[in-house]
Amino acid sequence: MLKQHAAPTSLAEAIRYFADPDRALAFVVTLRWPSGVTCPRCEADKPSFVGSRRIWKCRSCRRQFSIKVGTIFEDSPLGLDKWLPALWLLANSKNGISSYELGRALGVTQKTAWFMLGRIRLAMQSKSFQKMIGVVEIDESFIGGKRGNMHKAKQRRVAPKKGTVHMQGVLGMLERKRSDKHSTVRLAHIKTTRKTELGPHIEAGVEKGASIYTDKHPTYRRLSEVKWHDDYAHAAVDHAIKYVDGQVHTNGMENFWSLLKRSIKGTYVSVDPFHLFRYLDEQAFRFNERTENDLGRFVHVLKNILGKRLTYAELISADMAPATT
Repeated sequence: MLKQHAAPTSLAEAIRYFADPDRALAFVVTLRWPSGVTCPRCEADKPSFVGSRRIWKCRSCRRQFSIKVGTIFEDSPLGLDKWLPALWLLANSKNGISSYELGRALGVTQKTAWFMLGRIRLAMQSKSFQKMIGVVEIDESFIGGKRGNMHKAKQRRVAPKKGTVHMQGVLGMLERKRSDKHSTVRLAHIKTTRKTELGPHIEAGVEKGASIYTDKHPTYRRLSEVKWHDDYAHAAVDHAIKYVDGQVHTNGMENFWSLLKRSIKGTYVSVDPFHLFRYLDEQAFRFNERTENDLGRFVHVLKNILGKRLTYAELISADMAPATT
C-alpha cells in the first residue's frame, strides 16, 4: 500500500493524488520554490499564506499571488486537479492525446483542452543550446495530407495550388547513442531545403569536428563542398542504391519520422502549418526523455512551466515563429 504522500507513479495514482488541492499545491510549490516561497514580483521571501484561498501575500510589495503566476497556468480558472493530470497525459502518451479525448477525460470543452495542450507543449520546448557531438544523422521530411482529401475551404487556405507545395518541411538532427548517453533529436520547421536555410540550422546545432551522415540530397553535397570541408567529416548514402553503407546511414532519423507521422496521422489527424512546431516540440520531448519513467517525464515538464505564459491570442496567431527543438 502506498504511503499517504508518496509521489504517484501511474495515471490512476496521479488522478487520486492531485484530486486533493492542498497536496497538489504542495507538490508544485516544492518544485517551483525548493528553498522556500518567494514573491514572483519583488522576490521577497517569507510571504504570508492565505489558506482559505491558497494564495500568498507579499510582506514587502503587498501584492497577492498564486502558484499559477508566471507559469503556463496563469489566468486559467481551472484548478491543479485538472492541469496536472492533463500534463501527465501529454508527457506520457507515446502517440499524444487529442483535445477531444482530453476534454472528455477532464470534463472540459474541446476548445479549453486544446488551449491547455498548447500551453503544455510550450513547457516541453527545449531551450538547450548544447551542440550535438560524435556521430550525427541529418535528414529532412515533409508533413501534410493529400490535397484531394482536404475540405475545399482548407484547400483554399493551405493548398491553393495543386501538387505538394503545401507540404511542410522538417529538418531533423539525431545524435547517435554514446556510452554515456542515449540518442537524442533536434528538429526545426523549415520553409525550403536550400543550403541557405539548412546550413545555419546545422551549424548552430552540431559541434565542429562531428561526423555528419546524410542521404544524397544535393543540398548536403553543396554544403560539404563549400562550408563543411574543414568543420565536419561528412559522408552520404545513396538511397537509390542502398540504405546502409557500414556506419553511414540515417535509419535513426527515419525511425523518428515514423513515430512523428504516426502521432500526427493517428492522433491529431490534421495539423495547421503554423502550429506544426508545437507538435515537433512535443514529440521530440518524449523521444529525448524516453528512458525516464512516467513520473520523471511529468516532473521534467512541470519544472519548465515557469516564465512560459501563453495567451489564447498568441496561440492562434500565425505570426508565431517556428522554434528549433
